[in-house]
Amino acid sequence: MDQSAVGKPRPYLSVGQLAARSGVAVTALHFYESKGLISSQRNAGNQRRYPREVLRRVALIKVAQRLGIPLASIHAALQALPEGRNPTAADWQKLSGQWRSELDERISQLTALRDQLTGCIGCGCLSMEACPLRNQGDTLGRQGSGPQLLEQS
Repeated sequence: MDQSAVGKPRPYLSVGQLAARSGVAVTALHFYESKGLISSQRNAGNQRRYPREVLRRVALIKVAQRLGIPLASIHAALQALPEGRNPTAADWQKLSGQWRSELDERISQLTALRDQLTGCIGCGCLSMEACPLRNQGDTLGRQGSGPQLLEQS
């Protein structure tokens, strides 16, 4: 083995190495790639090879998903990052700022749902005119009689 290579990190990771280092399943990495969230190169044997900075992108994706950010929003945010380098603190500030209002809105909606939930415990219907959780404002009743949600499936 070439002594100059000893102790130096490899510039590219296999999908298995990326999965092991990131804690994300290989299938999830393939999914992320199919959605344009991460990218790889192919070696001579047609195997995926990921640049090391993809580890940071995967970490950002995992954090965003834990926050409940939809993949479309994650994709849009990652498109703003430059290729070929790790995201910086300034990059993260920009990304988190974009998601802050979305998260604030979701928190507000979840708080309202939580506060209304106690009124529904035990009713069992979740579709009556007065139900603020399942059929707010009786929107399903305006669509006609019968099991509207089942008929939409």
